[in-house]
Amino acid sequence: MKKSFWMVLLISALWLTAGCGKETATHSASGSASGGKEHKPEVKTESKKADDLDIKGLTMESIQKEGKMQEVAPGALQISPERQQLIGVKIGRVEMKPLEKIIRTVGRVDYDERKVVTVSPKIGGWIEDLFVDFTGKYVRQGEPLLTIYSPELVSTQEEYLLALRAKKDLVKSPFSEVAASGNSLAESARRRLKLWDISDDQIKILEETGQPKKTLTLYSPFSGFVLEKMAYKGMSLMPGMVLFKLVDLSTVWLYADIYEYEIPFIRLGQQATIQLSYLPGETFSGKAIYIYPSLDPNTRTAKVRLEFPNPNGKLKPEMYANVEIKVQLGRKLTVPEGAIIDTGIRQMAIIDKGNGYFEPREVKVGAKVGDYYEVFSGLKAGERVVTSANFLIDSESKFKEAVGAPGHSH
Repeated sequence: MKKSFWMVLLISALWLTAGCGKETATHSASGSASGGKEHKPEVKTESKKADDLDIKGLTMESIQKEGKMQEVAPGALQISPERQQLIGVKIGRVEMKPLEKIIRTVGRVDYDERKVVTVSPKIGGWIEDLFVDFTGKYVRQGEPLLTIYSPELVSTQEEYLLALRAKKDLVKSPFSEVAASGNSLAESARRRLKLWDISDDQIKILEETGQPKKTLTLYSPFSGFVLEKMAYKGMSLMPGMVLFKLVDLSTVWLYADIYEYEIPFIRLGQQATIQLSYLPGETFSGKAIYIYPSLDPNTRTAKVRLEFPNPNGKLKPEMYANVEIKVQLGRKLTVPEGAIIDTGIRQMAIIDKGNGYFEPREVKVGAKVGDYYEVFSGLKAGERVVTSANFLIDSESKFKEAVGAPGHSH
């Protein structure tokens, strides 16, 4: 009897439990339909599905366009603003600008070799009178330098006077050959006097006076300073002996030493200016007229010859002057000097990509002009480059690349 009671009680409990589960399910369903408290889980599910749809709609291209992802090259790295300030990062810009290279050197003033002449007699004899008797004297063209006594000159003058008398007598001859011979004899003696630098005026005086002159006067061929004097009163001389060396200093030459790497910038006709230490504030202008074909093996420099007008004689041979040559290179793509890292094998620059990203890049640069390099390749106008602390950034970039760090950052 007791056993039957417990069985009925157990079956009743099971029935009640099943009934409560159905009621709970019924309440849950009715609660969803009536807008009850169980509406929240359903809203969360729909929101999650909406987010999944948005992510599926995004592409790599759209992310890059929106700036959500930064594309960087291998070896690039990101540096926070705080760390940039700590290591002293400074930024410059690649830009087009006119370049003017200034070459500075020292030069030495010298004579213009084209304006140096020597005075030599064409006849032997002795110096009787010496009018220019010291080195450095200024003489004008046509001014007498000295007189020469020459027995040969005296005899030639006498021959010329005899030829003139014979010409007058032979002209009266009825035979044309005889008349012509008298004329040719006089012309021969006259030509000999002309070859000895006897002027037409001197020959005319000889014809008028009929008296041969004992001495021959040598005149200065042009105006200038006596650079050398080898003539002394009473000395004997031979034809061709140098007696005076004269120089015209209206223009002078200047020899400047140009370093090997600057020679390509020098052109014939290149304008140059010089200043002298004893004339502060005064500038002289000239031009390059010759570039020597060889270098000095000790100094690795080549000489350039410059020509300067010297109307007032302020530029004197053997003076030293400060030379400045300005070379206009035109508008070029340039980068600040501090932006270039020269490894000896290649040249690098660190590019600021924005948002704290920096990218190392190999570049090719040309001549250094002032604080800038001319850019041949690797950079474009408007790009930003690191001009300070770039060695630190380059070293960290190489370390990152060596340990295999990823090249892209999202």
